[in-house]
Amino acid sequence: MSCVFCQIIEGKLPARVVHRDALVTVFHDRAPITPVHLLIVPNRHLESLNQAQEEDKELLGHMILTAQNIASRMGIEQSGYRLVINTGRDAGQSVFHLHLHLLGGARMAFPLQPGEFS
Repeated sequence: MSCVFCQIIEGKLPARVVHRDALVTVFHDRAPITPVHLLIVPNRHLESLNQAQEEDKELLGHMILTAQNIASRMGIEQSGYRLVINTGRDAGQSVFHLHLHLLGGARMAFPLQPGEFS
């Protein structure tokens, strides 16, 4: 059985998809912690950032530029947004398919508060 994000990418599980291209799928988080909380997910399964290789630099750059574009589309480019990649259990990664959180639409604390992204 493939991971939950792979199932969303394959159309086997429902999600509120806002963008899809050859490299990534972007959809709303099921349990948002900010008014805008989207996940930018590679269409190819990578367990975490630790599995990324030199040949993945185009994909990784594409993820960030896609986040920038989506932030603009969501109207949060001026007020600000946060990009987060959790890598490993101790960092809060709960789905082991690389994903980038796009968070915005509200003032966020800095530094991060304990449990903020659990």
